[in-house]
Amino acid sequence: MEYIVLAILFLLSGFFMKYSDDLFDSKHDLKFAGIFGVLCAIVSACATIYSTEAAYIFIAILLGNLIALKVDGIHHIITLVLFVLICLIGGIPELSYVILLICILAAFEDEVGHELILKVTDNKFLNLFFEYRFLMKVVILLLAICGVFSIWIFLCFLSFEIAYEIAGIIFEKLN
Repeated sequence: MEYIVLAILFLLSGFFMKYSDDLFDSKHDLKFAGIFGVLCAIVSACATIYSTEAAYIFIAILLGNLIALKVDGIHHIITLVLFVLICLIGGIPELSYVILLICILAAFEDEVGHELILKVTDNKFLNLFFEYRFLMKVVILLLAICGVFSIWIFLCFLSFEIAYEIAGIIFEKLN
């Protein structure tokens, strides 16, 4: 039951995150980008409070994006502040700094690679790898294989990624 709840939270988070970004980046719609950002912050924070494994992933995504300077709109700042406030009030699980750093570096490299890869190579594998931010997926899978995370959290993370892509497709079709 725990992983069903987490899968739903991951799925919603991925969808809200992408839809918020697309609304802001393509439509410059601060109001609805902010609303979807708030929804993303709420479900991501709930997952973070609910599960140590989810905490690693969502905190890493937040910090990786922050370090990569991808927090580039007011909707991101609103989302960040709300996420942090909810986590501080709800309580963040105790985390290993080493595992958290591994996840942060993977999230950071995914963001940097996503932005730069087309500028530095024509390699189709690398372009696809970073277009869909596969490094974090590989790291979470390896951590699951090594027994640090459950394989179920990897599947939850995949639900986040699938929902993220579906939100982009839906946004494109509706706009």
